[in-house]
Amino acid sequence: MAELGPVFAGKVFHTGIFDFKELYKFLYEWLKDYQYFIIEKKYSEKIKSDGKEIEMEWMNLRKISDYFRFRIRMITRVTKMVSVEVQEEGVKTTKDKGEIEIKFETYLEKDYENRWEENAVFKFLRGMYDKYIIKSRIEFYEDKLKDETDEYINQIKAFLVLAGKY
Repeated sequence: MAELGPVFAGKVFHTGIFDFKELYKFLYEWLKDYQYFIIEKKYSEKIKSDGKEIEMEWMNLRKISDYFRFRIRMITRVTKMVSVEVQEEGVKTTKDKGEIEIKFETYLEKDYENRWEENAVFKFLRGMYDKYIIKSRIEFYEDKLKDETDEYINQIKAFLVLAGKY
């Protein structure tokens, strides 16, 4: 069984005006640009008295080598979403208004193809391999994943701030 090493957990929260379709496209395109395989595990929409509620969960995987893989779990929740008219460069347009929360959990996945799981000796050797031989490589990949996630979060925040200025 692959070993998951937690690397980072965080979230983005935004209240205000945004374009949900554009946000969805932005989230998706950023991950695709970084060669992540995106699995949409959940998508639901509910109409409530105070607006639309959307919940989605993505599992994003990126192969680094035959032994390592990045895993980013994202849970996006939009609440109180209603359509509003805004002036954009002198033209009236329709946008969304509400609350967005995006939670992130990132992991460095080791031996995701289960090549070292055949017997107890291989499992022991994998433990030694991880702990002593490639320890610095593991730390390097953990740092890289954390930096990548920080960049993604900062890009999302910038997108939401720019999308909300009217």
